[in-house]
Amino acid sequence: MRMTLGFTGVLLMIPLCIFLWVQMDKEISTQAAFQEAVSEKVNVENIHTDETSFLLDKDGNRFAQGSSGVRLYASDEEIPQFLKDVTVYSEDQNFYDHIGFDAGAIIRAVVKNLVFTHIQQGGSTITQQLARNLYLTQEKTYNRKMTELFYANELEKKLSKDEILSAYLNIIYYSNGVYGIKGASVYYFDKELNELTKAEMAFLAAIPNNPSKYDPINNFDQAKERQERLLDILVLEDMMDPEEAEALKAEPITMQQYENTDLYPDYAVYVEYELKQLIAEKEGFKDRLNRAEKASVKEQISQELDQRTNEVLGSGIMIHTALDPDLQQKTVAAVNQNLPYEGVQGAAVLIDNVSREIVGLSGGTDYQKYNFNRAYQAVRQPGSAIKPLLVYAPYIDTFQPFLSQTVNADSFCIDNYCPENYGGVEYGDVSISRAFLLSLNTPAARLMNETGIELSFNYLNAFDFDFLEPGDQTLAAASGGFTYGMSPLELTDAYTSFIDGSYTPAHAIRMVTDTSGNVLYEWEDKQIPVWSPQTTTKMRALLNTAAISGTGSPAYLNKPYIGIKTGTTNEWADYWTVGLTDRYTGGVWVGHDLPENMRSIETDRPAHLIWKDMMR
Repeated sequence: MRMTLGFTGVLLMIPLCIFLWVQMDKEISTQAAFQEAVSEKVNVENIHTDETSFLLDKDGNRFAQGSSGVRLYASDEEIPQFLKDVTVYSEDQNFYDHIGFDAGAIIRAVVKNLVFTHIQQGGSTITQQLARNLYLTQEKTYNRKMTELFYANELEKKLSKDEILSAYLNIIYYSNGVYGIKGASVYYFDKELNELTKAEMAFLAAIPNNPSKYDPINNFDQAKERQERLLDILVLEDMMDPEEAEALKAEPITMQQYENTDLYPDYAVYVEYELKQLIAEKEGFKDRLNRAEKASVKEQISQELDQRTNEVLGSGIMIHTALDPDLQQKTVAAVNQNLPYEGVQGAAVLIDNVSREIVGLSGGTDYQKYNFNRAYQAVRQPGSAIKPLLVYAPYIDTFQPFLSQTVNADSFCIDNYCPENYGGVEYGDVSISRAFLLSLNTPAARLMNETGIELSFNYLNAFDFDFLEPGDQTLAAASGGFTYGMSPLELTDAYTSFIDGSYTPAHAIRMVTDTSGNVLYEWEDKQIPVWSPQTTTKMRALLNTAAISGTGSPAYLNKPYIGIKTGTTNEWADYWTVGLTDRYTGGVWVGHDLPENMRSIETDRPAHLIWKDMMR
């Protein structure tokens, strides 16, 4: 009987054993798959976080940041051992013994959280905090905490304790938008890590435990109290003599707070835009965009370029620019002070004649960072300001006439296009010089027609006019009639060709380097010959005459050389003043963001006044 029962029991146990074995195998497979997934996600090839990039002026001084907050990276060798020790005793005393998580700390945290019925304390180790900041969210849930344990354990498998501690010190938050111990050292004490005293190191180590509570700026006393508690812990752990601890407590903590410089937003925003263009050229995005035919493909490439630019900006680069702070302030002030009219905006660009660099730029009145920057984003009709580039220089370059040669200034029609001079006045035959000085429309159309529309437009190919359309190639363009037009920067840049007959694209960026000074990017534009020496001489004479006694005279300044051309579009929607002196080339546009008639302020000559103040 017993044998029968035993045999029956064994038979009944077999299915149960099989079931348990199958379930266990499934669980093991599931856990293995989960662990494999975690292992794949915990990539330690490059665990450096974003770093703050800085924009530097012509003298190497910081004037803006390429991102918000302060994030600076410190190598393991840069971080003093005392700072590492005090951080460990502050945040995770069992750091060197656990496998990523501290069971005792977790149990204590669970008990406390049960008492308060919601999560108050996490019991997180340094490794868990690193895993959370690298791969997870700051959400306070038990689900996230459990996932955090797996990630922390995986980090412990892949990194040494020293590597984990170094990464932690580079990523942890130190209040006031500061991330990483190097950023904290610079932000609170304006010092490099090797310049900190032990008292200052302990003070900084006090912050991450509760960045709001121990905010050194708003809660200095609480931060100082915690610093002293940390020094007491070091004494208890035989890491420091009591006498040294008391001396460090007595040492005054004097903060030298870092100034979060964000000066000259007009110029800084343009620099970030130009950086994207520089990356596009150097890393092949520009060529890919030019070859792409489908709009969807172009959009995809543009998105990749934006992502790449953000990556570069987040890598802690130094963008060296040509910004001249004095000239920048003068340019911005000229726009702000001469446009008191409601809704009327303006933009101005200043380029150094020798270096062909952008030294000043205004994106509009009272410009705020990342708003619409009219200096390079406003594309408007140029009016008569285009005549030197599209009409007179091409005609002179083709035929080399004397400037006294006459041209008919009466009304006429060609292919249903019938230009008129301002006010409908007919002048009969006038010299080329007088036609230019008075900015007459009918002589301009006749001269362009004689040169040939196609040939005239071919000269514009030398310049960076991005918004020209095939339909623009008509005689109407002689007086500024374009589908879209050009930006103040584009037009001013093209006028630099009247310095010596050559053109080199004007840039704000001189070079981009890493923190060690290695050059990552720089422009390598070649000088392009545009006008012959004879043409350049004659054009400079025409521009000079217009500045002295022509349409540019309200902006006249007594300089070794000055040349000016103005432009007004239909219905007085745009006012332009563009020209050059012996030292600088400058351009000014005035108008509404959505074109409106501005005849009521025409006699005030706002564009002239801005140009004059900027170039003074």
